[in-house]
Amino acid sequence: MSCSDDFSSPTGIDPAPRRTGPTWKQFLTAQAEHIVSVDFLHVDTINLTRIYALVLLEHRNRRAHLLGVTANPTGPWTTQAARNFLMDTMDTPNRKFLIRDRGSQFTDAFDAVLTDAGLRVLKSPPQTPKANAHCERFIGTLRRELLDQTLILNERHLRRTLTSYLEHYNEHRPHRALSQLCPSQAETRPPRPIDLAEHQVHRTAVLGGLINEYQIAS
Repeated sequence: MSCSDDFSSPTGIDPAPRRTGPTWKQFLTAQAEHIVSVDFLHVDTINLTRIYALVLLEHRNRRAHLLGVTANPTGPWTTQAARNFLMDTMDTPNRKFLIRDRGSQFTDAFDAVLTDAGLRVLKSPPQTPKANAHCERFIGTLRRELLDQTLILNERHLRRTLTSYLEHYNEHRPHRALSQLCPSQAETRPPRPIDLAEHQVHRTAVLGGLINEYQIAS
C-alpha cells in the first residue's frame, strides 16, 4: 500500500495539485539535514576598533563553528575561511546547501569554493535577515549570553573568547529545538526503540528529501 492510497479522498476525488512550490519555511524544514548557514557579526573593542567574526551553523544539529576573526573581512579572506572550514570538515556527510546574505565579502570566488565542494549557495533576499533566521538567532544568543557582557581587547581576545563559548554551546548548552539536548548530544543520542514486529515501512526520498514516499515493506 502506497502513501497515496492512505490519503485518498473518501469521495473518490483526488485533491487538487499544489500550484506553487514549497515556502521558504517548508524548504528549511524539509532540508534541515543538509543546510548550513553563515553570517558575520561585529564587535567593538575597548579601543573602539571594530572586529568581525564569521560564524557557521549546521541546521541539522545546531552545531556552531567559528570560521575566523579579522578587522578587515575582505572577499579573499572570507573565501580562504570557507576553504579552511571545508578542509577541516571534509568527512561531514550530507551537506547540500549553504545560506548566506548578499554582503560584499561573499564573492564569486567564495561561492565557487563551495560549489566545487558540492554545496549549492542560496542567497537571501536583500535586507531580509529572517531568511537566515537560524544563524541570526544564534548570533543573538551569542550577544545576549557573551558579547553584551564582555569587554573585548583585540582580535586574539575575541577569538579565544568565542572559541571557549562555542565549546560550551556545542557540548553543554541545552537547546529547545533539540528537546533540551546540546548539539553534541543530538548527534549521538540513540534512536527511540520502535516495535517493528508487525510492520515495517519503507521510505523513498524524492527531490533530495523535499518529498517522501512511504510503502509497507514486502
